[in-house]
Amino acid sequence: MSAREQREPAPLGPIIEFLRVLRTRLDGGDGLAASFGGAAMALPRDARESLDTAVRRLGGRYTEDDWGFDEEFAEAVLPFLEFMYDRWWRVHSEGVGRVPAHGRVLLVANHAGIMPWDATMMGVAVMREHPLPRPPRFLVLDWAFELPYVSVLMRKVGGVPASPFNAMRLLEQDELVAVFPEGVKGAGKSFRDRYRVQRFGRGGFVEIALRTGAPIVPVAVVGSEEIHPKIAESRLLARLTGAPYFPITPTFPLLGPLGVVPLPSRWRIEFCEPLDLSSFGPEAAADRAAVLEISDMVRGVIQRKVYENLVKRRRAFG
Repeated sequence: MSAREQREPAPLGPIIEFLRVLRTRLDGGDGLAASFGGAAMALPRDARESLDTAVRRLGGRYTEDDWGFDEEFAEAVLPFLEFMYDRWWRVHSEGVGRVPAHGRVLLVANHAGIMPWDATMMGVAVMREHPLPRPPRFLVLDWAFELPYVSVLMRKVGGVPASPFNAMRLLEQDELVAVFPEGVKGAGKSFRDRYRVQRFGRGGFVEIALRTGAPIVPVAVVGSEEIHPKIAESRLLARLTGAPYFPITPTFPLLGPLGVVPLPSRWRIEFCEPLDLSSFGPEAAADRAAVLEISDMVRGVIQRKVYENLVKRRRAFG
């Protein structure tokens, strides 16, 4: 995939120049060191590198691929995501090694919540526990890419607007792609319906897998339903914000911005055995009966594994 280098944005010029001067002076390359009796204030190597990176990135000198994925940025935020994985949600993952290490692969998972925390935790599992890790690309509902700042962050860590065209392109580029066929039905279901995997629509992900020859890896996620338990929703606020739904939870909007902080539930993620559909051939994508049968089979596998992992988890918190 081609990559593009960003160029220095003019409005940030003064900030960039200030950081450059600060870097030079603190490292003993200017008159500041003399004011301390000639002792050079040599910065630790990691601090120097951090300042250099800040200057370079604020100057727009970083690389993104055609989708906006920024590998350097993704590596920088990985420690935070690992904290959420290890400490906040105490994620237990199984079967990560079943994910093919090379070539096009379609991860198909159950979904919960308005933000793609489940996708990011699946990504951390692959990056941390797979013998040959590679960053997954995850498909996200279009409306999320209209949110200020959030859209930029999602693109930089691997988020892509959800559409059959984008999924096809990613797989044709031999990417590891995560999709959530429940869509809004899964993300917006009430807490009383938690872990009941919703219908997968018309099986579009199966058509895509058949046309591209990508194996399907079902993924069961347990824990995401409790982080923002939806007890009601506001249609008025959904219309005002352009969101497909606006959840009311025990903490949001009651606690304001603090209510957005996800609750520290215990998570389990299981990657199941890949389903190789190559024997069907691309022409099977036009067979509606076959597509729906495969879709229902994948949904059944995920539902069964969700229930199994709920039993293994024992308790949602603590």
